[in-house]
Amino acid sequence: MNKTVLITGATSGIGKATATFLASQGARLILCGRREHRLNDLKKELPTEVHTLHFDVRDREAVFDSIAQIPEEFKPIDVLINNAGNAHGLDDVVGADLDDWDAMIDGNVKGLMYVTKAILPEMTTRKKGQIINLGSIAGIEVYPKGNAYCASKFAVDAFTQGLRIDLNSYGIRVGAIHPGLVETEFSEVRFKGDQEKAAAVYSQLDALQAEDVANTILFMINAPEHVTLADITILPTAQASATVINKNTLE
Repeated sequence: MNKTVLITGATSGIGKATATFLASQGARLILCGRREHRLNDLKKELPTEVHTLHFDVRDREAVFDSIAQIPEEFKPIDVLINNAGNAHGLDDVVGADLDDWDAMIDGNVKGLMYVTKAILPEMTTRKKGQIINLGSIAGIEVYPKGNAYCASKFAVDAFTQGLRIDLNSYGIRVGAIHPGLVETEFSEVRFKGDQEKAAAVYSQLDALQAEDVANTILFMINAPEHVTLADITILPTAQASATVINKNTLE
């Protein structure tokens, strides 16, 4: 794969799995994340050219400064994968923590928009490129106590659709992947380190793994240039919707 790919949230979960998959295909990678030591460790592991950027997508100044400093040998950027984002808390609106709301809106929505905006000038000048946003089943269906997280992912879906329209005349491909239950650090972050609660989310079912989503991302990238895979929803077989889950599939 003769492409340069920038991945946000590359230090764990879907982002890390995607970096590993794309490295095996020969892509040059720009890996972004908040945990610098993990970025450095991942760079050493991957059998390809890797440049790392250490920033938090919620920090608008850091986003634009970091992307402006990408070395020439890692340009142009062919594919942007907006993967960074998290869920914080699982409370109804009455009991919700406003800091959790801010973290989700700032990271999942504003951070994704900042990175996209920083990358766009180069892509629009070339009239070529691809943007893949990581959405969620939560951006298609609202579930109990998902209020702000669902709102953030609905916003990602709307922004993706708007991007596709605005960038149509530039020939830039824009798509989104909407995963269901993926067994990563996601729930551990949502439950603020409570490993028992996090493990219960994935118990008694064969959940998606980060590699399943990474493989779908690779599929989107490898589609012919005249093909845009606009929206892909990927669920474990045990999951029929955001709220209908067969918890007995491993028994």
